[in-house]
Amino acid sequence: MASMKVHGKPTRTIWPVGGARAVEIIDQTALPHAYRVVRLSSLDDTVRAICSMQVRGAPLIGVTAAYGLALALARSADDALLQDAVRALAATRPTAVNLHWALLRMQACLRPLPPSARADAAWHEAGRIAEEDAEQCRRIGENGLQVLLAAARDRSRLDLMTHCNAGWLATVDHGTALAPVYAAVDQGIGVHVWVSETRPRNQGLLTAWELRQHGVPHTLIADNAAGLLLARGGIDAVLVGADRMAANGDVANKIGTYLKALAARAAAIPFYVAAPRSTIDFACPNGAAIPIEERAADELRLVYGRDASSVAAQLRQLPADEAVANPAFDVTPASLVSALITERGSCAASTAGLRSLYPEEEYD
Repeated sequence: MASMKVHGKPTRTIWPVGGARAVEIIDQTALPHAYRVVRLSSLDDTVRAICSMQVRGAPLIGVTAAYGLALALARSADDALLQDAVRALAATRPTAVNLHWALLRMQACLRPLPPSARADAAWHEAGRIAEEDAEQCRRIGENGLQVLLAAARDRSRLDLMTHCNAGWLATVDHGTALAPVYAAVDQGIGVHVWVSETRPRNQGLLTAWELRQHGVPHTLIADNAAGLLLARGGIDAVLVGADRMAANGDVANKIGTYLKALAARAAAIPFYVAAPRSTIDFACPNGAAIPIEERAADELRLVYGRDASSVAAQLRQLPADEAVANPAFDVTPASLVSALITERGSCAASTAGLRSLYPEEEYD
């Protein structure tokens, strides 16, 4: 059963279609103006959904890729097809390590099996990955709430700032950075969230949409207002998610995260990062080794929304030949992160801190 709601109905971001080898997703490119469900029935559908950001958020990308691999193997599951499908999915988004983690896990499950057994095994393993993601995010909510309450000026109320969307829309359920917010609301603790719009993809609008669905008080702000609001005080903490966390605690997240971390440090406000195990890249020694996705220039040149007649439309704000740089992520050094929050608890943003929570992993 889903914990988050859309129009009062418990809903997840991705779910299997009963009686068919297919999944349905919330088309996040239609939000916040329209709520639309899209069916994925093939590898091509899944690749397109990830690339176009119909699904986005590192944990959800990983789960979607797992289901995409299962869809690819529905008719034939020989070694060549398995490898081709993995290659196609791995190329969709380079920074979000959950994608590669999920594909490696699926391959470890499927390769030892005869091709005739792979289709069913892939479907069941993708379902397990989805359920684990929801449970890990629930635990992040519990652990994160305790961290936030320890840092709060008033344990009966939390004033938080976030960036991008790391709520349930970015996962299967609960969210990462917003999971403690929902946990607080469920416990009757007052919460207010300052939501950064997060240009150019404006994922902050998705955060505002889901907070409204859950009845959480919030205020949307322009990205560049964050420094002023943090300097004024009255904010207990900045809480963000991650697309990849290096073994030393450096964190890659949506572009603009680094600036908020710098502003939070200058204002002496804690800066926390919440992420599940699948976001931690123990083979990546530091943030400098994290690949940064460069997205299409038209994400800056064009603005999407609704016109005066409430019809979906796009507006050109820059000439088609204007030179544009559009890095999708930046890296926040571990030195600016007050603590990492995972499903196993919280720790210092360092190799030693991560070892304390994940001693079984191999570290570069």
